[in-house]
Amino acid sequence: MGVIRRWLGVCAMVLAGCGQSTDQPANGTAGDDAGPRHPGKLRFLALGDSYTIGESVDPAQRWPVQLAALLRKEGLDVGDPTIIARTGWTTDELAAGIKRDEPQGTYDLVSLLIGVNNQFRGRDGEEYRRQFVELLGRAKGFAAGGDASRVLVLSIPDWGATPFGASRDRRAIAAAIDRFNAINREEASRAGARYVDVTPVSRRAPAEPDLVADDSLHPSGKMYAEWATLALPEARAALGGR
Repeated sequence: MGVIRRWLGVCAMVLAGCGQSTDQPANGTAGDDAGPRHPGKLRFLALGDSYTIGESVDPAQRWPVQLAALLRKEGLDVGDPTIIARTGWTTDELAAGIKRDEPQGTYDLVSLLIGVNNQFRGRDGEEYRRQFVELLGRAKGFAAGGDASRVLVLSIPDWGATPFGASRDRRAIAAAIDRFNAINREEASRAGARYVDVTPVSRRAPAEPDLVADDSLHPSGKMYAEWATLALPEARAALGGR
């Protein structure tokens, strides 16, 4: 039992970002020293936290990488995504990471998935709104032509549905996640960005344990595949005719 408790403590720090517990860089393809395998004519920038960096899964299983592969299958020459994300990041930490990495040029597709660590750390919802709006503005600025319709906002998954969350108040976590998602959905709509709701998939985890990675907290490659499939129509529409 002591080993289990220690492991769950590690998982908590991974989610909450205590000590920034990752050795993966926050830019490029997030640890792939060989560089993008598919450069592509269409550029994709993915912004976020552990869910975008793909904590505990193989790089090829990250949802942005899987989405790019699906788009290529449909004849869109999308390169492997540039990823600015790190396990544990909150909205303000992502903003700092973007400022540090300074992505160059414009992108044909930009994704934004952020907020779980704000919720986990008990941050205020209105603070999240302000910082999320700023990040949306940055994402729009990176999009070709400043076109908000090229920006995909993904909802925050429900970590309370994972084995790690089993000992917590799952109803309270779900309610908090829903409040944060109401904010990011509203602001995405106001900005003219596209929205992809992945939260229902995450809530299937208790009945489908293979949707969770071996760390008992983060999504598995299988769950990320479902996210990529959900994002595909919006990404295709964002890139339509290009």
